Amino acid sequence: MKKRPLILVTNDDGIHSPGLYATASVAVKSGDVLIAAPHTQQTGMGRSFPGYPDNGVIEKIETEDMKLPGEITGNKILAYGIHGTPALAVAHGILELAEHTPDLCISGINYGENLGSCLTCSGTLGALFEASSYGIPGIAVSVEAKLEKQRSTDFETKDWSAAQYILEKYIRKTLETGIPEGADAWNINVPDGLKFPYPERRTVQSRQSYFYFEKPEKRIYSEPCRLRSKKDVDIQSLESDSDIYAIYMDQIASVTLLNFDMSVKEKRL
Repeated sequence: MKKRPLILVTNDDGIHSPGLYATASVAVKSGDVLIAAPHTQQTGMGRSFPGYPDNGVIEKIETEDMKLPGEITGNKILAYGIHGTPALAVAHGILELAEHTPDLCISGINYGENLGSCLTCSGTLGALFEASSYGIPGIAVSVEAKLEKQRSTDFETKDWSAAQYILEKYIRKTLETGIPEGADAWNINVPDGLKFPYPERRTVQSRQSYFYFEKPEKRIYSEPCRLRSKKDVDIQSLESDSDIYAIYMDQIASVTLLNFDMSVKEKRL
């Protein structure tokens, strides 16, 4: 009997995010699921490995505590909250918790878009950077959310249907035929409230940033300060085939094939 693929599911919103379990409920249709996610909110941590004193503590999360949808509670799912960043959660998941190297790593469903040049600071994508270093293909999936909700632990109710529908298609595609040559991951972004038949577009990563920090109006340097972000798109220079254009302008799902090789071949005279 052929073994089912092993799918590692993670995120940057934390082990108790409803989006994480929305992902698990789709992934379990295609394979056995191992959830290894940060035990707390870790948005914006990229692929960082800060030296927190409790790094690497692993908490097993019981099925009844995960509030999983009923249709997946009878399947083989193990869940762990890792003290640390998304990248660290993935590392512990692969090295310590997985029975064998996972066939696929899925990060999400994330609260908030991951678009343009903001990808490098994304914890959602940082998890896939780490998975890629072990040769594991990845899928990041995010749903549009208000800025004030993207770092919250007060998780708002979302309709995950569109993101789940598109995600399932790319899970099957990746497991059946592999990730396209030269690529490392799919980056899926879905507008909030997208309606069936869930239109999507293959896009490229925009060179624009999607979110920008604002300068504080008043500041006492000796006191902590969290810079506020705002969404700011330069429509005049926005690439029409980009991920930002699909989400911001046309309000359709964006699917971008990513390669984590950041080098440029220099043209020599």
